[in-house]
Parts: sequence; C-alpha cells; structure tokens
Amino acid sequence: MTRIVYVNGNYVPEDEAKISIFDRAFLFADGIYEVTAVLDGKLVDYEPHMERLHRSLRELDMGQPITDAELKEMHEQLMARNNITEGLIYMQITRGVAERDFAYPENAAQTLVAFTQVKELSDPTTARTGIRIITIPDIRWHRRDIKTTGMLAQAMGKEAAKQAGVNDAWMVEEGYVTEGTSNTAFIVLDNNRLITRPLSNAVLPGITRRMILKLAESGAITVEERTFTIDEAKGASEAFLTSASSFVMPVVEIDGVKVGGGQPGPVTRKLREMYLAEARGG
Repeated sequence: MTRIVYVNGNYVPEDEAKISIFDRAFLFADGIYEVTAVLDGKLVDYEPHMERLHRSLRELDMGQPITDAELKEMHEQLMARNNITEGLIYMQITRGVAERDFAYPENAAQTLVAFTQVKELSDPTTARTGIRIITIPDIRWHRRDIKTTGMLAQAMGKEAAKQAGVNDAWMVEEGYVTEGTSNTAFIVLDNNRLITRPLSNAVLPGITRRMILKLAESGAITVEERTFTIDEAKGASEAFLTSASSFVMPVVEIDGVKVGGGQPGPVTRKLREMYLAEARGG
C-alpha cells in the first residue's frame, strides 16, 4: 500500500509529493516541526504538542498556514488514510518559498507537510532490555528550546552512537548533561529521586517529559529539576530517556559503564507503565 502524505492542503501518494527547491527549510532550516505518537489508533499528548508548535512559531515570528481545527483534521485524515494504529505523525511548517535571501521574506506562502511512520511503541524489545548510550559534546546553537528543522548536530550525534555500536547519545555542555540527541535525559538517585534538567533555552521542553514529571509526583516519586553530571548519571541507580517516539526508555549503560546493574530499574518500569496507561486512557 502506498503511503499517503499531506502537502499544502493535498493528500497525495508519497512518490508524488513535491516542494520547491526555494523552500526556506531546505535553504536555511527555516522551519519547525512536531512529532505526535499514535497508540491504539489515538493521538497521544496531541494538545501539548500543539501548544509547543504555537510557541515555536511565535519564537521565530512565523505564521500558521491553517487553523488548529484543520491541523487536527489533517492528523486524523492521515491516520485513517494510512490505516495507522501505532506509530508517529511528523508535521513540518516552514516560512515558505522565496528567492534565496537571509532576511525573512514578506508574504511568502508557507509550506506545510506531514506524513505517518509505522513504529512499535507499546512494547519494543529495547523497553525490556534497556539501551546503551555514549556521551558527546553539545555543539548546538543557543535556542534549543525551539523545535526547528535544524538538526544536523543531532544527526551527527546519532551517527556517532551508531559508529560506536550503541543506541544513542547524551550531549554534555560545561560538564553537565543537556539532553539526548532527540530526547530528554533522566536519572534516578537513591531509588526514588527523579532528576532532570530544568527548562531553559538550553533544552527542548519535552512533551513526554512534562507528563512524566506529573506522573512521578502522583506516584510518590520525588522530583528534582536540576542539572546533573555524567559521573552522577553513571553512578545513578537508574537512568532513562523520554520522547514521543520512545515514551520511557531505560538506559542501562553510559560510556561502557553499567547503570543500576545493567537492567531497567523499578522506577523506570513504573513510569513507563503509568505513561502507557495514561496514553491509552486519555
């Protein structure tokens, strides 16, 4: 079955989808995106994703090409047309098509594209075994709180992890973990203290992160939003990452050092179960 994608108001087979070579996302990474999970045929955390989309647009002085209601309809149509019950929907909004010039163009027609990806989210093998990561320097720009399409540094980090024979990488700046290449970093200390970096321009405000913090507090887990070092992470009782595409993923090894005995810990398992229950019941 040919995948149906969305391009500027039209639903077309993926091999017929086209945008201009003058699109500013192609020329300048002048665009933003969101990825929403689909579980049991339902969108997960959709409204918070749209709130973050609005924020990203505001921060870049960028318009929104269609209404919120039309965005929701687009997501639902893509799920239906592709018969997707578990996976992801990627949506990208760009400043549009204009002659190449660094300054923002006036009255450019924006570009909006979206597509689905089938992916096992509820019970991947890695959720049971945990993943191994390395650490890398954080070489990104200083507005990481905006979810832009400028992801080359993150792609380089993913490739470094691949070349090292591990699953992913956490980025480090001035001795402290910022976040993963496409996810939020967490550690657990003393078997019940959940630590994650506070929000700022240095990290993306993760949607799954927000829900996990709420679930942790409701589950009598102490939450501390503060910076932490790689040495703290290596000595933690547990570590995990969160994202729309992995939910809660245990980290069992950092730079070759086993974390928590090299097995997913009870706090991580508990939070993953709570998140899945919330996503299915929401």
